[in-house]
Amino acid sequence: MKEPKIDINTRNNLLAFSGGIDSTALFFLLLKNEIPFDIAIVDYNQRSQSKDEVIYATQLAHKYNKKCFIATYPDSLKFSEKTARDYRYEFFDKIIVENSYESLFTGHQLNDKLEWFLMQLTKGAGLSELLGMDEISYRNGYQTVKPLLEYSKKELQEYLDNKNVKYFVDESNYDKKFKRNYFRHSFSDELLSQFQEGITNSFRYLKEDNNSLFTHTSKINIKELSIYSFNKDLNIALRLIDKDLKKRGIIISNATREEIKEKKELVISHRISISICKEKIYISPFLDIAMDKKFKEKCRINHIPKNIRPYIFRLYEKKLFTF
Repeated sequence: MKEPKIDINTRNNLLAFSGGIDSTALFFLLLKNEIPFDIAIVDYNQRSQSKDEVIYATQLAHKYNKKCFIATYPDSLKFSEKTARDYRYEFFDKIIVENSYESLFTGHQLNDKLEWFLMQLTKGAGLSELLGMDEISYRNGYQTVKPLLEYSKKELQEYLDNKNVKYFVDESNYDKKFKRNYFRHSFSDELLSQFQEGITNSFRYLKEDNNSLFTHTSKINIKELSIYSFNKDLNIALRLIDKDLKKRGIIISNATREEIKEKKELVISHRISISICKEKIYISPFLDIAMDKKFKEKCRINHIPKNIRPYIFRLYEKKLFTF
């Protein structure tokens, strides 16, 4: 394969490492591109080889002068794909805040992207949901970077084999009780083995189409307040809301989307306030606090939705928001 040229300008980065093909390939590609990074690994205690993977991570870190952060999945927490993912990202969030990392690198590759696409397709999804994985996205004050999305797992494995680099193969990836594995072994691997070039091009075209849909939108962020301007197209509004909520760790159902379309103003999961108001969309944390009458009157004059006002009041008190 043609080795990826990773173009990133952040200097304080963290790599989500597992010892598998994807993250190991990314480890050595980051080295080759002279991009500074440290590594973090989670031992889920589900497989006997997980201890060996942690040892391998510490060995690589020592050899190449990297910090290595290790977390062990607690026995008290029932294991599932969702809880494992939540635990992993809470671990990453904590490390990133404590060490002021700017970017989190993950080894997601083309097989992962196609698996996601197929899973969303079978559930019912729009263009933004089908595409799912972006090379660069944002989460909790840092960016996540997926530089390998145009490369298949087979290409990455060949890259490591040609360089005689050690990696681990997670046998749980072959267990079809996990939905992603079912799609991988039943559909995506075979499709990519025959049609990789066409699939890669299709994802590129779909991304361009998706970007065109949002040409006439803009966004202002103040802390955790998002204010979007859009073209009154309710479908575009729902896509913007969807993307914003995903960055906050919330995936909404079709029923919730319909509720947003109908009510235009509501609270999601008792956490996030949403309001669609003429040509603007407001999204903020949900707060239930007292506000003075003078502030409320200012909000009324400036057409600030009622469920957004408490969070704006908090910003207003800190002199972070003005009318």
